[in-house]
Amino acid sequence: MDLRQLRNLVALADYRSFGRAAEAINLSQPAFSRSIQTLERDLDCALVERSSREFRLTGQGELVLQHARRLLAGSQALHNELTQYNGLTGGELHFGSGPYPAQLLVPEALAEFIQAHPAIRTRFHLGDWEQLALWLREQQIEFLVADARYFTGDPQYQVQLLRSRRGRFFCRIDHPLATREKLPLRALLDYAMVGTRIPPMIRKILADVQGEPDFNPSVECAQFDAILRVVMRSDAVGIATMEALAEMAEQGLIRLLDFVDVPRDDPGLQLHYGIVSRAGYSLTPAALAMVDAILAVDQRLPTANQASL
Repeated sequence: MDLRQLRNLVALADYRSFGRAAEAINLSQPAFSRSIQTLERDLDCALVERSSREFRLTGQGELVLQHARRLLAGSQALHNELTQYNGLTGGELHFGSGPYPAQLLVPEALAEFIQAHPAIRTRFHLGDWEQLALWLREQQIEFLVADARYFTGDPQYQVQLLRSRRGRFFCRIDHPLATREKLPLRALLDYAMVGTRIPPMIRKILADVQGEPDFNPSVECAQFDAILRVVMRSDAVGIATMEALAEMAEQGLIRLLDFVDVPRDDPGLQLHYGIVSRAGYSLTPAALAMVDAILAVDQRLPTANQASL
């Protein structure tokens, strides 16, 4: 068994097809199949359910896959640390972000990072907190930026808190709600709502205010640009962080909505960002530099109280 065979197994699991996986790693399908068969022989177990019409790993295959991801991540981490030992002149950085930090904080920090360290190959993975936590545990990413409330208090994680963020509802400037005053939150029931996945604790507060069982976007999307485009071309109401909306609001391109029954300063309605890594594990020099960039940008961006449009 070697790392090349494990890398092929991971590709097979990701692409769920021998043909697509072989193409992705630039191997012929017969050579790729032989690699998987050799791994099965070395481990003395079947890794793939060949009797099933749909692709499926066996129970032992799933177990080997978990270890394969960790071993490959460890190998890459060692390579990165050695490459970056005397400076950030090469190697890779993998980190993740939730959809809200990805609206402004992380892209701004990433721009600074790659400007300072262009030789680092960087992969920025976007996902919800559950997917990010899985990637972190499997060592596919070194750290993540997300709402810290999901991770604080769990001994598996080390959490570095950032400043809290306000979320705001917004619409196009000629939207039917744009000129109405003393709006109740229930006014949103007449319109589609577009946004990223809302944290459960915030959903509960808004659902209670609205008098509904739950509070969820009609259209759930992790990309802020897509949310903005939908809002600007329809009667949908969007949800985003205040820092992502401030410049457009100042320019009069969008209208921020206030609701008389939603308290503006309730800390429960704010997003509590944090940088989360695995407890007991050191970050590579590239990861530390990216964290420093995030911390610097976090201090420059408007806080929830400053962004009071």
